[in-house]
Amino acid sequence: MREDRHNPFRDAQTDRSTASEVPDTPQTRSSAYRLAFADDEFLCRDELRPVRLQLELLKPEMIMSEREITSTIVMFGGARIPEPSQKHTARTETLAGLSTYYDEAREFARLMTVKSNETGCRENVIVTGGGPGVMEAGNRGAQDAGGCSIGLNIVLPHEQAPNLYVTPDLSFNFHYFAIRKMHFLMRARAITIFPGGFGTMDELFESLTLIQTGRMERVPFLLFGREFWERVINWKALADAGTISDEDLDLFRFVNTAQEAVEIIENWEPAPPRDEIPGR
Repeated sequence: MREDRHNPFRDAQTDRSTASEVPDTPQTRSSAYRLAFADDEFLCRDELRPVRLQLELLKPEMIMSEREITSTIVMFGGARIPEPSQKHTARTETLAGLSTYYDEAREFARLMTVKSNETGCRENVIVTGGGPGVMEAGNRGAQDAGGCSIGLNIVLPHEQAPNLYVTPDLSFNFHYFAIRKMHFLMRARAITIFPGGFGTMDELFESLTLIQTGRMERVPFLLFGREFWERVINWKALADAGTISDEDLDLFRFVNTAQEAVEIIENWEPAPPRDEIPGR
């Protein structure tokens, strides 16, 4: 990370190195003597949670700003969806059938990255959760096009690591889901949702709620796989019940192919955030 210094004071890294070279005494071995910002045990205390939240917001933001990344294309989708050549490993026949969306995700990311490359990897940069399944397909498609892509990983209780297609210096890791979600949407020019489970549903509805309530600008909101989404969610029933309005059903579109999604994004006319919620 670049550090542009504009003051006459010693920098923190220099003092950290100096502090590590002091004589070994009971005083210097004490945790109380450690520089606060170099004390992992101190930084992990419950009272430091606000500081850790700020750090997780700042670090990726500073790196992406230094890379001059101004807009992203968000790809949400299931970690369990295999690539077609591995669909025989799927837990269910339905999951094996959904492997077609791995290829669509990969092709969509490739097409969008071809356009991103024209901006020097500054606009329309693919961003995924950095894991397997649809996420892997997104980062892989960006690599197919010779471009860069972002991976926003999260620490989970079970073993997990970034997929091998994320651009290494844009591969981030998070402790807080909330801050990770902010980074997904802060530069979003479009949001695409592929079939998935609880995590995908969470990302879908939280993003959609921000647009519905006017907290976020209208952007292309594309659900890949009409059959899947209409089977697992009865959208019309929500409107009929009055818990959402009929107008809310226009906040998203169904698509089935990568090319269809690209055409919608390319022809999208920017729209301001809602200033009222229909039906209230």
